[in-house]
Amino acid sequence: MKNIEIYCVNTGSSGIFQLGTTLSEIAGKMGVRLDGNICGAYVNNRVKPLDFELVKPKRIEFIDYSNRDGQRIYLRTLSFIFYVAVKNLWPDASLKIDHAISKGYYCSIEELDHPLTEEDIWLIREEMKSLVEQDLPIERKAMLTEKAIQLYEQEGLVRKAELFKSYGRLYAPIFELAGHYNFFYGHQLISTGHVTKFGLEKYYDGLLLRFPKPDNRDELEPAVEQDKLFGIFREHKQRAAILGVNDISHLNHMTAKGEAGNVIKVSEALHEKKIAEIATIITERHDKINIVLIAGPSSSGKTTFSKRLSVQLAVNGLHAIQISLDDFFVDRDHTPLDEHGAFDFEALEAIDITFFNQLLLRLLNGETVEMPKFDFQSGERIFKGDTLTLAKDQILIIEGIHGLNPGLIPMIDPSETFKIFISALTQISIDEQTYVPTTDNRLLRRMIRDAKYRGYSASKTIQRWPSVRRGEDKYIFPYQENADIIFNSALVYELAVLKRYANILLKTVKENEAEYSEAVRLMIFVSYFNFIPETEIPPTSVLREFLGGSSFDY
Repeated sequence: MKNIEIYCVNTGSSGIFQLGTTLSEIAGKMGVRLDGNICGAYVNNRVKPLDFELVKPKRIEFIDYSNRDGQRIYLRTLSFIFYVAVKNLWPDASLKIDHAISKGYYCSIEELDHPLTEEDIWLIREEMKSLVEQDLPIERKAMLTEKAIQLYEQEGLVRKAELFKSYGRLYAPIFELAGHYNFFYGHQLISTGHVTKFGLEKYYDGLLLRFPKPDNRDELEPAVEQDKLFGIFREHKQRAAILGVNDISHLNHMTAKGEAGNVIKVSEALHEKKIAEIATIITERHDKINIVLIAGPSSSGKTTFSKRLSVQLAVNGLHAIQISLDDFFVDRDHTPLDEHGAFDFEALEAIDITFFNQLLLRLLNGETVEMPKFDFQSGERIFKGDTLTLAKDQILIIEGIHGLNPGLIPMIDPSETFKIFISALTQISIDEQTYVPTTDNRLLRRMIRDAKYRGYSASKTIQRWPSVRRGEDKYIFPYQENADIIFNSALVYELAVLKRYANILLKTVKENEAEYSEAVRLMIFVSYFNFIPETEIPPTSVLREFLGGSSFDY
């Protein structure tokens, strides 16, 4: 029997193993110990499941639930268990995993012969527990695509079957659990017994599937009220109905028929209609509102939204003056430090709150003020003689990540402000049980913009993304429910446009880079979209902020 050498990052040692040894066996023989149960491993910087068999020398790093890829494996498996539990109880029912919310997944069950009850949820939860306790194997198979499509259709997974009809490959992946078949676009745990914690409860007219904290798999993420965000997801379902595009297979079908241009036109018109509605609300309240605050996470399109809102306000006779919070940073030597001793530019304390509020008060009192400009090279606030006076037919638009934080404007009466939260809440699903994460949408936007305007490689953007996400979770998302209105900047067609540009950048990430696994995941993800060219995207579209070709100055 041929032997191969394996290097394990976790133990810092090498070992000789027989050809075909699985990752699970290697972890046991090399004595790998992690804080949590092992979920999978990076094999030459590509994510692999524990039943992966090695046939060549490899570099291996085992991962647990504290790792983002480990979480993905765990949550895919939890979703599969949820699916099987519902099918065991109601064979003709259809489980929909719609989107992430409240630190969990919002789900619904269709084709039930009665309204969903608390007893139903208890039955599902108990069935899931039973599947976990049995520690059933989850088997990945590769079969002829035609056969896989037949099995998906037998399961009632119509959208998944349609998607794989345009897969373009001879063999397709499929997972089997307890006689049921499904696929979740990534690896699974090797058996149900590895899922140790989950929650399931009533949420609005559906269910909330809850999962463990990343830093403690024995505790569930706290459920939080997000009424406004939930309302936006409901709104995006209405948009999808107008467009006739609910998932990737729908979009691909329309693209194949040459109808992508119409999808673009209607999507953009829906955006413009919503922005015009927001402008009307602000105008009607202008006797009380003097300040519009706009906040949102990275690559949500805040800048373009602000400019489009200004245009719509002008239509109503209001002239907007835009102010960026970036110009009100404290001088560099007063910038707070994070837990690693680095400058924390995303902390509220990085803004000169007192100076900012005093300037706003003077503007609201009709005074002329000299506006600052922050010099990022010197790390100091500078003045160049630029002045500003707020007239009666003018309104201030203030854009920045802390726009919804009550601590930003302690000297200003909150009733004089209108707060808008903006994010790219993806409107399209992959299929019945797989939604598109909004973070992936924003990461692809940012990657393309970083390469075009900042000279950053895809590796650099991917490397920085976890830090960006931590800042958002700490400083932005906790305040999104403070908004008067939430604007969804995602466009149903955009991932099909971003595909080509993202692929070019992602292919530059090399196998020996830590970011390679994420690059591979994203390339596989965008491969399911049929490409749509950008030719019909208007110059005022939010996508132009990332692709270029905008008629706005940035």
